[in-house]
Amino acid sequence: MTDKRVGLIDITAKNKTQRRAVAEVYIVGQESTLDRIDAGDTPKGEVYPVARAAGLMAAKTTHLVLPHCHPLAVTDARVGFERQVGRLHITVEITALDRTGVEMEALYAASVVALTIYDMLKFTDDELRMDGLRLLEKTGGKRDYRAS
Repeated sequence: MTDKRVGLIDITAKNKTQRRAVAEVYIVGQESTLDRIDAGDTPKGEVYPVARAAGLMAAKTTHLVLPHCHPLAVTDARVGFERQVGRLHITVEITALDRTGVEMEALYAASVVALTIYDMLKFTDDELRMDGLRLLEKTGGKRDYRAS
């Protein structure tokens, strides 16, 4: 007997289309902490390249962590950083030519980027936190979405 309560969605009959998703998250902290990130002056090394690599790895391995995600052939992944007053804005854009969307890959990668930065700086700033993880947009499936 098959347990229908847990399993993947059958995507066999779906056509491959270009899928794209963008997620965002913020690292909020003291200006001095953010200055150290920009200067590359942190005890664990340069934050941006380490966090970017962690995000790219996460995007390609989402299905290994989230049980309902199909393995996807990610064709492009971009991690962006924008310094703002009191926070660092992180965006992750994922693209794939596949039968299902890449929203979870974008969200998971953004969260891993933020967690990596948090891990690298947690002992330097007691106020450090991650805020606002969300999907900004997705295209290529049955319906497109753009956050308002």
